[in-house]
Amino acid sequence: MTMPPWVPDQETKPAPMPLLLVQSFVNTWDGDDGSDLLLDPPAARGWLTAADLWNAGRAPEPAELDLARRVRESIRAMLVANGGGPPPGPGELHALQAAAQASRPALQVGPGGQVTIGTGPASPLQAGLVTLLLAIRDAQRDGTWQRLKACGNPDCLWAFYDRSHSRAGAWCDMATCGNRIKNRRLRQRQR
Repeated sequence: MTMPPWVPDQETKPAPMPLLLVQSFVNTWDGDDGSDLLLDPPAARGWLTAADLWNAGRAPEPAELDLARRVRESIRAMLVANGGGPPPGPGELHALQAAAQASRPALQVGPGGQVTIGTGPASPLQAGLVTLLLAIRDAQRDGTWQRLKACGNPDCLWAFYDRSHSRAGAWCDMATCGNRIKNRRLRQRQR
């Protein structure tokens, strides 16, 4: 399967499209190396443009990037809950709720009569956030949302898609994060 260019190279558990876009957006922050694509305006513009979440001829402003990072962390809080963690608190969802309230989705009718919902007039970032919100809504409706989780390693929190039959996957990678946490727990029990 060929991945779109905006999917991180290290992605081993990709979600189906369009949920893959949400997963990759969350993974613009990498806990293993501390990198954040949404901190640097030129890097953010490149990634957001490649992912079709930005269509302006300029780099995002610092306030726009701050909003994007806060929305990303709101989504991550939801993915932690999908993985069996605590449900997001009201403060954790504030940025996502604000993005939803500021959005202006628009119904469209295609030449064949198919009705779709897309983004209405909005700022470049708001249009991209509406795209993410619609992908989340569709995944919640079709049952794939619960399979998109944040890694159970609190130092990692990488978004991964759980394809296991039992839907009990907890780690982005068992060989790294799973072993780290299991060894950490073993050492705690031995003390």
